[in-house]
Amino acid sequence: MGGVTSSMAAKFAFFPPNPPSYKLVTDELTGLLLLTPFPHRENVEILKLPTRRGTEIVAVYIRHPMATSTLLYSHGNAADLGQMYELFIELSINLKVNLMGYDYSGYGQSSGKPSEQNTYADIEAAYKCLEESYGAKQEEIILYGQSVGSGPTLDLAARLPQLRAVVLHSPILSGLRVMYPVKRTYWFDIYRNIDKIPLVNCPVLIIHGTSDEVVDCSHGKQLWELCKEKYEPLWLKGGNHCDLELYPEYSRHLKKFISTVEKSPSQRNTSRRSVDQFEQARRSTDIFEASRKSTDRREKPRHSTDRPEKLKNQSNNADKLEKLRISFDQMERSRRSVDCIEKSRKSIDHQLERARKSVDRLDRIRTGSSLAASPATSASASSPTATPAASPSKTTAPVASPKASKSAPVPSASTTPSSAPTTSATSPAPQSATPADAPTDDLPSSPPSPASLSNAPTAATPLAPTTSAAPADAPAAEAPANSGATALKVTSAAATVAAVAGFFF
Repeated sequence: MGGVTSSMAAKFAFFPPNPPSYKLVTDELTGLLLLTPFPHRENVEILKLPTRRGTEIVAVYIRHPMATSTLLYSHGNAADLGQMYELFIELSINLKVNLMGYDYSGYGQSSGKPSEQNTYADIEAAYKCLEESYGAKQEEIILYGQSVGSGPTLDLAARLPQLRAVVLHSPILSGLRVMYPVKRTYWFDIYRNIDKIPLVNCPVLIIHGTSDEVVDCSHGKQLWELCKEKYEPLWLKGGNHCDLELYPEYSRHLKKFISTVEKSPSQRNTSRRSVDQFEQARRSTDIFEASRKSTDRREKPRHSTDRPEKLKNQSNNADKLEKLRISFDQMERSRRSVDCIEKSRKSIDHQLERARKSVDRLDRIRTGSSLAASPATSASASSPTATPAASPSKTTAPVASPKASKSAPVPSASTTPSSAPTTSATSPAPQSATPADAPTDDLPSSPPSPASLSNAPTAATPLAPTTSAAPADAPAAEAPANSGATALKVTSAAATVAAVAGFFF
């Protein structure tokens, strides 16, 4: 039943040119196969390759002297090698790649009939020839599939995990979906690319025209969304199904893709990041993202390239926290500085207060000294200065020498006249009785006490006329009184100096 369905689908899917656009001839001199009507080229070889299904296909191999990649091209429907020959030459030169193209079974000069399974065997035969005859490695091969050729291309790519890259040109989701927009895959459908593309592990470039009338552009977009390792797609505005090669963007973008995939995987990470950024803009509408991640084996290595960005964000957060901490430390230091200034101000205020109290204390000491000196002055002012009575005493003391007068006895109260002052128990000899040239050492050796000074007369009074004796109340000498006042002033000044020294030291 499946074979019948596949045969029925093949009648709608394959349209080989009839008659073929070329012929195969053998050169009699060299024995080489030639593709007529095209001239022979030294770097071009025409081959016949057997397949595992018993057919024989025609292939063309174009060598480029500077190539590092080999392009295995599966052409579209209604075309053969004769129609694609000039394009193959041009792509090999522009992209600097070796290129192999082939006709499917039943196309051009290939034997057999076209079918889905035959195309799978045809591409396997071409790939085997590249490995065995030309020494191409899997890591150097890029599979290119156009239109129906996207079917055998993705079937082989899903089974080769180390391919360099895949290019899909106007691809189809499946044979049935070209005719009907079905939402599921049926058992009789052919070229089920929608189910195979998630298994491709290499970078995939998709090129599609936005005005394609044969295979809608939505096929290419949906396949790109299902790719495991995407490359920036090329949606050619206004492009149709069979004219994309005429756009300058086609050759330019394809060359850029070839240059990118020829680099090492670590060097390709930069290009992959640009595709990832393009993808983030449309993640909100990516309904296939969840299912794609379940089979995405290459996503984990790609996530590792995002770690430096996360570390950078974490370092930025740490820097922000460090700046905040520094600002808080500065605020704390400012607050402490203000506190220190406040303490210094209080200390200065305290010292000023102490100085003010010391000045007040000095004022009080000075005031006390003034008050102590004022009673002595008033006492001297109020002491009797009148002369003694004119009547002489009954008993007179003999006049003695200065030394004898120092120790002369004072007349008793009974013999002193009633008008004589009695403020002092002893009275020195009258001044008139002392010789004018008396020596200074006969004066008292020390000044009198303040108490005696307060009661002693401060001014000399004229003596009463007498010839033999001095009155008992004769005033004291002026020198001792002046010496006591001077000592009091010295004592007051010394107290002031001591108080000031105590404040500062």
